[in-house]
Order: sequence, then C-alpha cells, then structure tokens
Amino acid sequence: MTQSDPRFHVPAPHARPGDTPDFSHIEIPPAGEARKPAVDIDGSETRDLALGLVRVLDHNHQAVGEWDPKLDADVLREGLKHMVLTRVYDDRMLKLQRQGKMSFYMKSTGEEAVAVAAAMALDNTDMIFPSYRQQGILFARGRDIVDMMCHCISNSRDNLKGRQLPVHYTWAEGNFFSISGNLTTQFPQAVGYAMACQFKGEKQIAASWIGEGSSAEGDFHGALVLASTYKAPVILNVVNNQWAISTFQGVARGQGNTFAEKGLGYGLASLRIDGNDFLAVYAATQWAAERARAGHGATIIESFTYRADAHSTSDDPSGYRPKAEEEKWPLGDPVERLKQHLIGLGEWDEERHEALEKELNELVIASYKEAESHGTLHDGPLSPTHTIFEDVYVEPDWRLRRQRQDLGV
Repeated sequence: MTQSDPRFHVPAPHARPGDTPDFSHIEIPPAGEARKPAVDIDGSETRDLALGLVRVLDHNHQAVGEWDPKLDADVLREGLKHMVLTRVYDDRMLKLQRQGKMSFYMKSTGEEAVAVAAAMALDNTDMIFPSYRQQGILFARGRDIVDMMCHCISNSRDNLKGRQLPVHYTWAEGNFFSISGNLTTQFPQAVGYAMACQFKGEKQIAASWIGEGSSAEGDFHGALVLASTYKAPVILNVVNNQWAISTFQGVARGQGNTFAEKGLGYGLASLRIDGNDFLAVYAATQWAAERARAGHGATIIESFTYRADAHSTSDDPSGYRPKAEEEKWPLGDPVERLKQHLIGLGEWDEERHEALEKELNELVIASYKEAESHGTLHDGPLSPTHTIFEDVYVEPDWRLRRQRQDLGV
C-alpha cells in the first residue's frame, strides 16, 4: 500500500536522510507585522495570531513592531549570559555522558530562548511545570550548577536521591515542579495549580511546557478544557521543535495549520511565536502573564523552533532527518541572534562574547569537579539505602516499616 493510497494516509516530512534539507514550505512573515492586542481580548479574536508568527527581531537583528518589549541592555545581556551558559552546560554534560560518567542526557541546543526568555518574563514566585528541555529556566532562576550536576550523576548530594533520570530536575525552592518522563502530565497539573492560586486570591500564576508531539496526548485536551472552563491563570507552552523523537511535527498536528490553532477551539487566547527570537518569547510570555494575572484566562503559546541536536543521548537523528538540517533552519540560532542584536545596539562585541564563553566554560568545568567531590555514578557515595523509604507517605505504614526492618536500615 503506497502513501498515496486513499485508504490510508500517513503524513511524511519534506526531507529524509540523504535528501537536501528543505524548509521552502515554511512561510515566515516579516518581523513586526503581527498586531499586539490588549490583554483582555477574547480568545476567539486571536485567530490571526495563532496562524501567523509573532516576530520582533528582523533580518538585520533590529527590534521592530508592537511586540518589542523594549528591554534594557542589562536585561538583554543577562538573557544572553543565561542562554550561553545553558549551551556550554549542555555541551559539557553530553561529553561527560559519552565518557560514561552519567547514564543519560538531553540537550536543548537551539531552544535556549524558549526557556530563558520566558523565565525572565515571569515572576520568580510563578510556578513552573516544565518538560525535559527547559534547563535554561533553572539558570535564569539562579539554580546552583553543582546541585544540577549532582542530580545528573545521582551522587550523595542528588536532591532527588537517585529516584529520577538525569535532567529530570526538581527544585521546590525555585518553584520548579518535578519533571516527569510521562509526557503531558504537567499540563493539567499546571492548570490545577493555577486554579488553586485563583481560588485563594493570589496573583501567582503557573506556566507549563510540552513538546509538540505531546499535544497528541489526552492530557493536552483535558488541560485545555479545564483552563477554558475556569479561566485559569496559566500559560500553556507548546514547543514545536519540528521533531518528537523521530516523528516529524505533522503527525501530531494532523490536518490543522498550527499547534496554536488548537487553542482556538477551546476559546483560549492563542499565539504562535518565533521561538528563536528572545524578544518575541519574552514579549509573548509577558503579555500572557499580564492577561492571566488580570483574570482574563489562559493563553496557548506555540514556540516555533528547531531541535538542533538529538532528542537525547539514546537517539541518532541521522536515521530520520537530513544531515546538518539544523544549519538550514530559516529562523537562525537564538544565541547568535540576540548577540547580534546587542552588537547592533553598541552594547556588546565579539571580544566580550569570547570572554563570556571562556568564563562560563571554566565555571562549568569547576562545578563538575566540585560535583564529583560528592560522589560519582560508579564509585559513589550514593544516597543512603534508607532514603528509599522516605518521602513516600507522611506516616509510613506497617509494610514500609517491615521492609525497612528486613533490610536492616
């Protein structure tokens, strides 16, 4: 049965291994073209924003249009630093995994702006329900790098006590909810948390992220129903990085035009944004947060971006997409674009950028040396055995007490 057989349709990507990367099908509207409505707009009136693409940085790396958040140079430099640190950290951790010093890793190369800009636009008191490619949020919120590394190598300082895969971080003090390997569970959790804040009269909101492939899960639609019905103060981000492991984004999108468009069916404000544009991500998140705090309900944001590296260290993208396809991605590299924007403003230069990369590389190397002082994956020390019985129930029942006695711990 062929793909063209009318009895059975299977969507296919525009290019496969061995082909020339082809993004000619992507329509990219000019930067600054999208309108910026008032935050109290009815969700049904955002159709043009769900089908278009909110962009701020133009081809000359200048900020244009109504969505320009007009950030100070200090804020822009801070964002650039967080994104560069995320990339340096990812590269170092991948090398360590390949050396057998940790079991697993997932990079966020090409998606740094999605996490960092959003985190900077939110209040630190807002609750984050991330997926496994938003480590940039942790850097933007000041998470200790050594603690992140200790989790990844599951040593005695791992705050999750060896119970989670590497990169499945959690940080209660930073309002960063535990990452789940079960996809999309965080969407209804974020909505429920936001509803609780609303019920208690708090101004705190919630924000969550999933990959576009996860939007095919039932939890996605359940979350949108709740968010729509109760006007929950939540931001629901769909990171469309074109690939859900080896399945291209057209499979989860179906016959729809965009992932943001799915929010319109629930009456939610829906935006599709350039996920490689730091300023666009910041502005869209800032707008959605203001809308949520003012009681106007949830916003769906589709960040249109590209996963420049493998899905994880267990994945080989050469088996399903053309080699070096990321180099042809028409929306460019988020780090380079913000860097060039700052240079254009006269607030940055190549020498300072090289010095920043060197400084952050040395920081990551020194942090890993400190992390290993608390134990290694192979030689320990690991979390004590008795900790497997902790943090399960407030009051351990007789079964747990018996099991612990049997182990002698």
